[in-house]
Parts: sequence; C-alpha cells; structure tokens
Amino acid sequence: MKLTEDSPAHAQQDGISPILQGNEKRAAIVSKNFRREFARHLEGPGTTPLLLNGDALSVLRELPDESVDFAMTSPPYWGKREYENGGLGLEPDYRDFVKDLAAILLELKRVLKWEGSFWLNLGDTYNGKGLVGVPWRVAFELIDNQGWILRNSVIWNKLKGGMDNSKDRLGNVHENVFHFVKKAKGYYYNADAIRSKPRESKVVNGAIVSATGVSGVRYKRQIELSTALSEAEKVAATAALESMLADIGAGRASDFRMVIRKQHRTTHSDSEKISGRAKELRDKGYYFLKYHPKGSKPYDVWDVIPEDTQGRDAHFAPYPVDLCVLPLLATCPPGGVVIDPFCGTGTTLVVAKRLGLKSVGIDISRRYLELTSSRLGAE
Repeated sequence: MKLTEDSPAHAQQDGISPILQGNEKRAAIVSKNFRREFARHLEGPGTTPLLLNGDALSVLRELPDESVDFAMTSPPYWGKREYENGGLGLEPDYRDFVKDLAAILLELKRVLKWEGSFWLNLGDTYNGKGLVGVPWRVAFELIDNQGWILRNSVIWNKLKGGMDNSKDRLGNVHENVFHFVKKAKGYYYNADAIRSKPRESKVVNGAIVSATGVSGVRYKRQIELSTALSEAEKVAATAALESMLADIGAGRASDFRMVIRKQHRTTHSDSEKISGRAKELRDKGYYFLKYHPKGSKPYDVWDVIPEDTQGRDAHFAPYPVDLCVLPLLATCPPGGVVIDPFCGTGTTLVVAKRLGLKSVGIDISRRYLELTSSRLGAE
C-alpha cells in the first residue's frame, strides 16, 4: 500500500517512517495528516492496514463522520500495568478511567456508520481487595449517557489463568466482550456466516429421521393418546407434524422439537402474558422448535486461549486472533472498513487483512506500531 509519493524526503515530512517504505506487505506508520491519509487509504487498492501513531482521542477527532463499518478493540485495562508513552489506564481513580475511555468511545461512535458494530474487550481489576467491575461500569456509561445499544455481553473463557496466589477468592479466567450498535434495528449482521454446520437428516426404514434421531413416531403417538387435545386439534397437530417432517427431508430444517399441551413443559414460561409459545400452546395445542437448516449460531460464552507469544515480546495483552474472527464475520460487511483505536500489536488488523478488509489501527506507541508492521509483513 502506497500512502504517499515515493520520495523519502516527502515521506519524512509527512511523518511516515522511511524504513517501512517500498514493502507492499508492511504498513507505513503515519504520525500526522491523519485525515488526509485516511482518505487516501479508503480510496487506494489493497488491504494493507493504515497505522496512525497518536493518542486515540486526538486521531479519532480528525476522522470523518460515519466513515468506518466496524470497530473492535481491547484498550489498556485500568490499574494493570504502566503502558509505554503513558495514556489511558494510569488514572489514580477508576472513575477517571471510565470518563477518559468514554470520551474516546464517543468519538468512535461518531466515526462509526449507523449500520456498524463496535466490539469492546475489557478485563477487570481488584482495588483494595474488591473487584471494581470496570467493564460493566464502562458499559453502563456508554448505554446510559451515550446512547449505545448493547446487543450481547460475551464471556471470554480464557481456559487458563495467570499465577494466582490468593487464598481467599477464586482464580480469574474470564473477561468481557461487549457488542454495541448505534441503532436497535437495521445494523449489519450476517448470522449465516458464523453458524456451525448442522448434522444431516436421514431415512431409516422408509421414515425421515432428524439429525438427532427424531422421527416423529413418538410425537404421533402422544397426539393420538392425548386427553388435552380436541379431535380437531389432533388432526391439525398431525398434519403440522407431517409438514415438519417433510421440511426435514427437504433440508428446510435440520432438526425440530414438538411441544404438545399437557405432554411437555412449555419453553421459557407458562405465562401467556410473557411467552408467545404459551399462547400458541393455549390456542393450537402444540408448537414447534425448528432448528435452522444452516446450523446453530454460537452462544455468548467463547472458549479462546489467550495469545501471549506470536512475536509480541514487548506487548503483554493476551488479546488473541481467534477472539476477532466471529465478530468480523458476523458484523462487518464485505468491503467494509475496520478500525481499532488501541491496536497495540495489530491483532484486529491481522484478522481484517486475512478476510480481505481494509483496516486502520491507532496507537500512542510507535514501537507497538512497528511491531504491528513487522507482524503484518510476515502474513
């Protein structure tokens, strides 16, 4: 990716490291003229990320409104360690950290398109023997005072924890990943891109059997013997069951469950004021739980091992590549633009590049950006 003219003098004037010029795989580091270089990046070919060296708030303020499709970041955690070049995370009080981070994320909201998504990974901190609850304090600030809509709270189960010598509490092995959007409906979301491949139905002794072995024989028998269904309801339920089995055989569903009045427990709630399923059971005598033919969506607990190697000796964040894949696949449109305002050594950018997406990384540490550029060059 060429961000400026080839002249080394021009590169030096614009704050771009000359040592990174001339290598298409490596990303140049821009330290000023952020808005101009951002515009050039969007117009130019290729997917080598743009690296902007500066504090996140100042850089974001120079970027245009609604110019990126997707944001994902893992900012410095409060009170954990002293980050290079200072910056966020060193505040003496967690309230100041929440305020400072929220100010940055308000600028990010302006830069994000209305159809866009923002994913935030934050870990918590103990202070005076008490767990502060920093991730949720930040989330509530964004929801209550900035108008963000929280769509999911994901638990990142890291599967292994660091050294923990405490004798009066459990070890910590999870962090939060929040999915925020700017509007309640109409934001980009491709659920099919993240579904697991379903098992296929089969035919056994001439009968259609679902992926988990449901043939409908038991349900037919329960309908016939039911004392809670009228004769008309039995006829309707049997016809609906045959139709469902036909959908299984044709691949329009991968699996199903049938709930029959007085035969099975109502899903979620028996209250007809709360549950649409309960109303359906009251009015029809049955309902179906139908499984999507393309498979099931992931749940909101992710087992992902932290990455503390991959050539990042100078950076301690465990933020792994696998944590970024699902959010990018589900909530960044093809041809979209990705931004990480605390890119560190470039994990979000690496995944975006692998998926053929343009991306922009911001970091206050030039050394981290140089590591990012080297890492991208090895891709």
